[in-house]
Amino acid sequence: MKKTSSAIMNRLLPAVILIAAVIFVLNRFARREVFVGQQIAGTIPMDQIDHSAWNELLRTYVDDDGLVNYSGWKSSTSDRRKLQDYLSTLSAADPVATCPTDARLAFWINAYNAVTIEGILREYPTSSIRNHLPQVLGYNIWKDLKLYVDGQPFSLEQIEHQKLRTMHEPRIHFAIVCASMGCPRLLNSAYTADEIQNQLDENARDFFRRPSNFRYDQASKTFYLSSILKWFATDFGSHRRAQLKTISAWLPSEESRKAAVGGDVGVSFSDYDWNLNDSQNAGR
Repeated sequence: MKKTSSAIMNRLLPAVILIAAVIFVLNRFARREVFVGQQIAGTIPMDQIDHSAWNELLRTYVDDDGLVNYSGWKSSTSDRRKLQDYLSTLSAADPVATCPTDARLAFWINAYNAVTIEGILREYPTSSIRNHLPQVLGYNIWKDLKLYVDGQPFSLEQIEHQKLRTMHEPRIHFAIVCASMGCPRLLNSAYTADEIQNQLDENARDFFRRPSNFRYDQASKTFYLSSILKWFATDFGSHRRAQLKTISAWLPSEESRKAAVGGDVGVSFSDYDWNLNDSQNAGR
């Protein structure tokens, strides 16, 4: 019996390898990479990058709840160009030039959010960023939409995992926005080195004030948390008690803060809302 199974596997192995190779080749050629910004050498330290144009766009098209007027933005040729020019400004950054950590944080958070908005505007009207992921083959907005910085292309995934998460600042998860209702709100002002610590704290507190992201049931001693806290749990601590202590500073009530610090609570994670963070969805 063992010999028979081994013989069958030996006969099937070349076919399996061939199929895998065909899928790899098809996927490579089916993918549609999209590049934004400019392929230029970076000459400006990140703390000297001007984010004022991004700030003006956010003030114009994003409300206090972080919902985006995609329709209005899409219809404005001048503001579509302003966003693309801002992305080109980011391309001129020198990622190895010495600058404060806060400036790097602000740069990459703004970059992530601006590239995401650009990606959605290219596809709008759409109901979800997940509409722009491949079922089997094709364009993946998180992998294939890439911003040039210092001549190198960075996808949204690379910005998040290789740049931001390596800074060991868990509050980034309340600042970078994947254009979904389940995301933290998109702050309607640009992050800046001078203000980023306050901005990160403000958005973290806002995140946990929203019942869709956090709810404490005292009777059952249970926290109901956004799935973001499950997906990126280790960014908040190496174990559950440490993770709860980390988020305690941003929780909305004294009771919930004490429960988090004590660690004597159960945790349940809510379903994530992937609907677009479109101002047309206000009141959902």
